[in-house]
Amino acid sequence: MPTSPASVTELLERCALIAGLTLGQLAAQLQVPVPADLRREKGWTGQLLEMALGATAGSQAVQDFPELAVELKTLPINQYGKPLESTYVCVAPLTGATGQQWQESWVCRKLSQVLWLPILAERHIAPAERIIGQGFLWQPSPSEAALLQQDWEELMELIAFGRLDQIKGAHGKVLQLRPKAADSKALTAAIGPDGSPIQSLPRGFYLKTQFTAAILQQQFALAHR
Repeated sequence: MPTSPASVTELLERCALIAGLTLGQLAAQLQVPVPADLRREKGWTGQLLEMALGATAGSQAVQDFPELAVELKTLPINQYGKPLESTYVCVAPLTGATGQQWQESWVCRKLSQVLWLPILAERHIAPAERIIGQGFLWQPSPSEAALLQQDWEELMELIAFGRLDQIKGAHGKVLQLRPKAADSKALTAAIGPDGSPIQSLPRGFYLKTQFTAAILQQQFALAHR
């Protein structure tokens, strides 16, 4: 089992070593079985890469590499380098939303420094054949941070005022709120329209694909200069 990387430089060196491998090749190195499909094992790819790179957070509420303040995000892409799905950030707090500040939010901390790891993962490619791309480190620019903050504040205001049912996927320019539950019976506490406690599906914050596509485009442009 790889140990935790001692520096960001070492982490990026580890990314370079696995770039170009298939998930099956990496799994064989780590002696991890590969599922035939990922419908029932959605987190498998992320867990495999966390293991390969020495992430230590597990299920704790900290960044994946807490000593480096780096969050790992795998990014499934197609052959043209376009993201295939929105990117999960973290669970949204559905109670106690009033008075929360962006700078103290879990979304802000998670996205303060991200190691993006693109994976060629089109639907027709079997999990074992999906190819790991070159990982890169990203920090939001002032304009990106402002967009994230604006969306987060608007969504949190709707949550605080009990207007969960009004939040749609189209809300937000770069950040969206979506149900995050394995099944419709997994309910959690929330605030109703009249301010009283209700039970609702858990929600998660997700980065929209056009936002992650712009991050990739910017990185590719830098790499080809």
